[in-house]
Amino acid sequence: MKRTPFNAIHHELSAKMVEFAGFEMPIQYKNGIIYEHKSVRTRVGVFDVTHMGEFVIRGNDAFNFIQYVTINDAGKLYPGKVQYSAMCYENGGIIDDLLVYRFEDKFMLVVNAANIEKDFNWLKSHLNGDVELEDVSDKTALLAVQGPFSLKTLQKLTEIDLSTLEYYSFVTGKLADVEMIISRTGYTGELGFELYFHWDEQLARRVWNAIFEAGAEFGIEPVGLAARDTLRLEKGYCLYGNDIDQTTNPIEAGLGWITKLNKGNFIGREAIMKVKEDGIKRRLVGFISKFEKLIPRKGYSLFAEGKNIGNVTSGNLSPILNKPIGMGYVSEIFKEPGTIIHIEARGNLYEAEVIKMPFV
Repeated sequence: MKRTPFNAIHHELSAKMVEFAGFEMPIQYKNGIIYEHKSVRTRVGVFDVTHMGEFVIRGNDAFNFIQYVTINDAGKLYPGKVQYSAMCYENGGIIDDLLVYRFEDKFMLVVNAANIEKDFNWLKSHLNGDVELEDVSDKTALLAVQGPFSLKTLQKLTEIDLSTLEYYSFVTGKLADVEMIISRTGYTGELGFELYFHWDEQLARRVWNAIFEAGAEFGIEPVGLAARDTLRLEKGYCLYGNDIDQTTNPIEAGLGWITKLNKGNFIGREAIMKVKEDGIKRRLVGFISKFEKLIPRKGYSLFAEGKNIGNVTSGNLSPILNKPIGMGYVSEIFKEPGTIIHIEARGNLYEAEVIKMPFV
């Protein structure tokens, strides 16, 4: 397994380590998932997300390339802005969801950890014109600092006025005396930042220690991948491999808002247009289980009016609501909030109600 530059720190903190996307990663620390989750919602938490992938794209035709391989309109980007987007196959199936960063002289794509090799090979196979594609994943350390006190924590460590950094924007500069990209992004739905810097164990320890010293007065905590998942689920954020994959298209996944069919040609455009023209057959919805002991799990079948209408894609106990919540695909006619559906588990049907996301 690969190890991030923070690996020794995780072990020193007695984190429970698991294999994830080829990396040894912390799933939780000694205080547990619910404690970590609530720390992010009410104070500030730090995630090691170095396992994510980063690709740099340069060249005179870099912009045209980005426009062709992603579904959002990169023409709306200017240096210092970030965009949530996705890449699709010709049939409209989703290859991956990702972030697009625009610099003065290049672009950077941030992709999901489990998809790095697949994404890179797919991008490489579609190179055209003056475009240089580089995988810098193994050179890039990444920390996410998330929560209501993330700004006050990080502001102590930099002369850059982070309060002026808008959502989905970034700057480059020094924080904790380390040159890095400081991005106003995250996967928790809270105020937060993501910090990209050179992969080096000494730098990693310096940055980690500085952040925890700065955040001590706010009750800062390390947070593992398990709480990262419950945090994103409460906000209704899709997880690749669960809620979206090669069998789902952006429209049925609720990602029509990032699918710019009028921007010009891009891979998957015709198939996605056909989905809209023919009518959407299913939708990704959120629901709350009425039976508090049932946690909806990926793969559970969903029923309504005595027939199978879809399946669960994600589910867990919401630490904030203290109720079981889930996401899944249902037939179009059952998508409206307030609709009663049933989750099949262990041969029994349990009532649930479709709600408008986010849950929290």
